[in-house]
Amino acid sequence: MKKINLIILILVGLFAIISCEKDETKVVIGVFNPPAITAPTGGSSYVLTEETETDTMTTFTWSAADFGFQSSVLYSVQFDFVGNDFASPGDMGSTNDLELAVTVGNVNQKIILAGGYTGVVNSLETRIMAVIQAIDKTNIDTLFSSSITMDVTPFEKIIIYPSVYVAGNYQAASGYTSDWSPDLGPQLYSLKDNEKYEGYVYMANGSNEFKFTDGPNWDLNWGDDGADGTLDENGANILEANAGYYKMNVDLNTFTYTYMGTDWGLIGDATPGGWDSDTNMTFDDVNHVWTITVDLVVGTIKFRANDDWALNYGDDGGDLKLDKDGADIAVAEAGNYTITMDLEQPLYRYTIVKN
Repeated sequence: MKKINLIILILVGLFAIISCEKDETKVVIGVFNPPAITAPTGGSSYVLTEETETDTMTTFTWSAADFGFQSSVLYSVQFDFVGNDFASPGDMGSTNDLELAVTVGNVNQKIILAGGYTGVVNSLETRIMAVIQAIDKTNIDTLFSSSITMDVTPFEKIIIYPSVYVAGNYQAASGYTSDWSPDLGPQLYSLKDNEKYEGYVYMANGSNEFKFTDGPNWDLNWGDDGADGTLDENGANILEANAGYYKMNVDLNTFTYTYMGTDWGLIGDATPGGWDSDTNMTFDDVNHVWTITVDLVVGTIKFRANDDWALNYGDDGGDLKLDKDGADIAVAEAGNYTITMDLEQPLYRYTIVKN
């Protein structure tokens, strides 16, 4: 009987120890407190100029994040346009300190790369992201401060956007000087510096071959061994049997690419065809722009590819730069106009001149 009691006592003790161990894994150490921005104050306004681009625009300061235990924390100043709810935030910089000074030039470039407009007010939300990272740089935990708003007016500046080159046997016949010369070929640009590249390329041949290169040389290039839309390093030439003006997209995150032929026209209640049909533009194969001279009435216009709304451009900022699915472009006075659309530069542009 004593042996039975002893066994029972041992089992009870083991159960108690196991229960304590399980309870210990549930203990929460401390209370998580996110950082809080102490400067600048919400509602601050900044007008950026090229003359002051090396100056400090402002210095962000914040309180320390508390993850419930001692740790090294990486802080980043994030921003996005008001209304986007930080769906695709930009980053003004990172530090392990509790403050970060940002220069006029850095902020100016970050806003433009994120798709902001120059010469007009861009309303931004900013916040602090606090991260604890493992040795392999993966995030263990993240805390965000509450956001503040600020108005920033960037200035226009030529930015060297990341790009890939399109080299092929079409170049000489299409006005790009010399075949298979990456340094002389058209480029696709990554406006947001996110490894996603886009641009337009004219191919005059009836049988075109091309590849993408990382720079103006052949050091790193991609073709397509299986003709399956997947890029392969040093892969086979990509073939296109028809002449045309092609919109190309390359994603080096997934090593995929797409391209489609385009013909462009004007549409809108200011055009002869109204909103029912396009008025066709003409491609200038010397200057690589689309042009049209046309009588317009008071109203609005947009640029549309292939008589379809799947690809169209308007102008959201009123800055003569084209935006996909952008706002209608106003025609304030009836008359005869010459309109030009240039899609072979990082920022697509148009001109509209009354004759």
